[in-house]
Amino acid sequence: MSKSKNDIAWEKIFEKYKIIDNVLNNGHSIISSTNINEFREARLMTKFDHKSQLPKLFAENNLSILPTSRGGYVIGTFETFSDFNIDDVAITPIEFPTFLESLDYRDITSEATAINCAFVSKILHDFTEEDSLLPTVSGRMSSSSFDFNINSGNGLFNVNVGNSQIEIDGGYEGDNSLNLIEAKNYISDDFLVRQL
Repeated sequence: MSKSKNDIAWEKIFEKYKIIDNVLNNGHSIISSTNINEFREARLMTKFDHKSQLPKLFAENNLSILPTSRGGYVIGTFETFSDFNIDDVAITPIEFPTFLESLDYRDITSEATAINCAFVSKILHDFTEEDSLLPTVSGRMSSSSFDFNINSGNGLFNVNVGNSQIEIDGGYEGDNSLNLIEAKNYISDDFLVRQL
């Protein structure tokens, strides 16, 4: 099987910046988008929504990558993917507004359309247990500064994030909650926890 462009570029990056040695010695390795861009565009090299998309070196060494800023990343043995619950759940029929002509629940071709269908049919209201729910935030924005802990091969690892770019597919505010939605228009086995 031939190697992908990402696999080839990551092999060169791992060698030049001694990623494996840094992870073994320090528990993690820091790398900048500038360093990644030397070999291939960073935005193409760091987007892995599912475990199956990880480059070969990441998968073989149980590694993941997380953004720490608009231009920085940390690589380590982080548990960045979680499996979806596959339990059977009861299906509740809903009424879709029949007067809508511009939205067809039988032809959902985008994440935005899926969210709109869930909103107008009151699925989001039911799920959030909010009677009054209004769309408020969406799109790309800056995260501001925050930190979080993530499970890693060496216990909990603290990640400090400074103004990383985030994208909110849908944000809905009710009387008691703000609900941020990450939508996908396909079903997969797992998801990237940082998208939460």
